[in-house]
Amino acid sequence: MNDQVKELLYQMLETELGGVQVYTHALQCVVNPELEEEWTEYLEQTQGHVEIMRDLFDALGLDPETQTPGRRVVHHIGESLVQAMQKAKSSGAPPEAAELVACECVVLAETKDHSNWELLSRCAEEAKGAEKKAMKAAVEAVEDQEDEHLYHSKGWCRELWIQSLGMPAVLPPPEEEKDVKTAIGAARAEKAREEML
Repeated sequence: MNDQVKELLYQMLETELGGVQVYTHALQCVVNPELEEEWTEYLEQTQGHVEIMRDLFDALGLDPETQTPGRRVVHHIGESLVQAMQKAKSSGAPPEAAELVACECVVLAETKDHSNWELLSRCAEEAKGAEKKAMKAAVEAVEDQEDEHLYHSKGWCRELWIQSLGMPAVLPPPEEEKDVKTAIGAARAEKAREEML
């Protein structure tokens, strides 16, 4: 395994660890009960993804405590997202404003997370033997959940923003109602939102 694949794996573990913190703090900002239910589920799944990553590290003989420059940057970004939510919550703005910030932070975190897993899937295609098997199993274990996390969170963020602008919103968002798990499905769900109003 080359050094850049290892770098991806270290960043992936850090992204998942940061994701646990992002969801933990997002849940302190949430107002919408359906979104709270969704984020509670995503927090539990992300905790599971940390364990899947740790198992993958064991299978590949990597030390989960190893720090790299890229991993430190990912850690910093995760801390920054948490700080943004804390600042929004303590700013004196309405709770819905903090919920919007939290939603944006979740989308940012999930965008990196989703990208990581797509890249690992490509690495698994190129890998051989036990390495290939371990990577492929990890990707298959989380793929659908990662798709849902990203596309549903984007939908929530869009609809909460639309609501905050005083326009009719579709809550829960169409991505949630249609259980979207692909970019094409997300585009179709967003297009269909007008019919759902």
